[in-house]
Amino acid sequence: MDLQTLETWLWDAACVIRGPVDAPKFKDYILPLVFLKRLSDVFEDEVTHLVQEYGSRELAEKLVEQDHRIVRFYIPREARWPEIARVTTGLGQYLTDAVRAVARQNPRLQGVIDAVDFNATAAGQRILDDEPLAALVQVLSRHRLGLDDVEPDILGRAYEYLLRKFAEGQGQSAGEFYTPREVAILMARLLEPGPGMEVYDPCCGSGGLLIKCHLRLLETHGERQNGRLRLPSRIAPLRLYGQEVNPATFAIARMNAFIHDMEADIRLGDTMRRPAFTDAGGRLRQFDLVTANPMWNQKAEAFGGPEIYEHDPYGRFRYGAPPASSADWGWLQHMLASVKDGGRMAVVLDTGAVSRGSGNQGSNRERDIRRAFVEADLFEAVILLPENLFYNTTAPGLILIIHRAKRRPGEILLINASKLFAKGRPKNYLTEEHIERIADVYHTWRAVEGLSAIISKEEATRNDYNLSPSRYVATNDKEEVLPLEEAMVLLQEAEEERAAADRELMRVLDQIGLEGFRGKS
Repeated sequence: MDLQTLETWLWDAACVIRGPVDAPKFKDYILPLVFLKRLSDVFEDEVTHLVQEYGSRELAEKLVEQDHRIVRFYIPREARWPEIARVTTGLGQYLTDAVRAVARQNPRLQGVIDAVDFNATAAGQRILDDEPLAALVQVLSRHRLGLDDVEPDILGRAYEYLLRKFAEGQGQSAGEFYTPREVAILMARLLEPGPGMEVYDPCCGSGGLLIKCHLRLLETHGERQNGRLRLPSRIAPLRLYGQEVNPATFAIARMNAFIHDMEADIRLGDTMRRPAFTDAGGRLRQFDLVTANPMWNQKAEAFGGPEIYEHDPYGRFRYGAPPASSADWGWLQHMLASVKDGGRMAVVLDTGAVSRGSGNQGSNRERDIRRAFVEADLFEAVILLPENLFYNTTAPGLILIIHRAKRRPGEILLINASKLFAKGRPKNYLTEEHIERIADVYHTWRAVEGLSAIISKEEATRNDYNLSPSRYVATNDKEEVLPLEEAMVLLQEAEEERAAADRELMRVLDQIGLEGFRGKS
């Protein structure tokens, strides 16, 4: 299912319940049913593969009923979509009973799928009568949602669309958690997770980056069994860990992990204030790989203010406190503290994270933290992505790769992939060829004319710790224009620095007893 088909389908679903349900609540009714249909279709795929193995549908279904363990999860007959689509009366209660039955059979879904009451009332009246509910079921019946029918994070895509289209005013914007599919695939190709590794995403959203790591291990180490890629028993699966602050996206991440049969521990909470994964001594737990797309340029006030950097019980911000206007280097330091010795991380950020403050006179917090990272030889690669890939901005992003045990100490690979894209509507995208080309340059560590360059720590120092690939790799294009979002962050940083300088001046004037002069200033 392509993006346009998905959005048309969800729009039609929203239209049939328009009126009885307020627009921001569309997702509360549509998403659980999309998930239920996804479960049903994946379960049907599992049974079909058993038919291929045993040669008879009757025998396959009988075996499934006798032993639920032979499928990745079990869906009771009354909760399977063909049964639901046939119900004509009492549908609200039927659906409520169906999701509760699924949760009973699959305890990992308790509190995730069974939270909605399709029979709910307000002021003594049903919120959504059976007639529009039946129409919604019929619209959702148009497309199969099996493992081979839709992309792995179909639930994240659906949530992003419903949030962006109908409910952005109710919470965080959709682009804050959703990473485009092809960018997530590229990140998994760059990290190349190996058997048994522990992979962590501290702001996991709907779990898309963790899913792509899981699927990459299946691609590289899986074997075909009954038409499905599975890990043989001799290959240890990934152990996946994620934390998400938004309850709705946390639930979707749990759903995604369940559908893909991933060994995933997904927790709800604010990673910056209260990281969920710690050891017995209260220290941050460390992982082999970190993959993340934190909200770009998040203000410190989102998690209690800049004091969090100064009084951190986990010792995360040893390289310096970032400015209050952008938490990019706060997130990076949290992730670095969460990586084992020898571990790696791939993080999506906006382009300013690797250039802000460079070339300026005086001190700049982000530049100073970058300098500390360069001096510690932590940067392995920086990859500039094309414009207009991400949902909440047309600005390009970049992937920053940090490695605690670099293959080439003292060197940094810079890839300018800004021209590697295909035009789409409304967003550009990376093709499989683009992904392969970028990953190949990274893994073979090559300088390619017009695409990549390899610089030394000394060269980074001479350029005042500016690691923007466009500075080192020319694409023979017109001069870059600073994106509006980036200009706003720079303005906020300048204001912070001015205010800090004023406070320091007042302190000095107090010390030398020039109160009268201070008053005039």
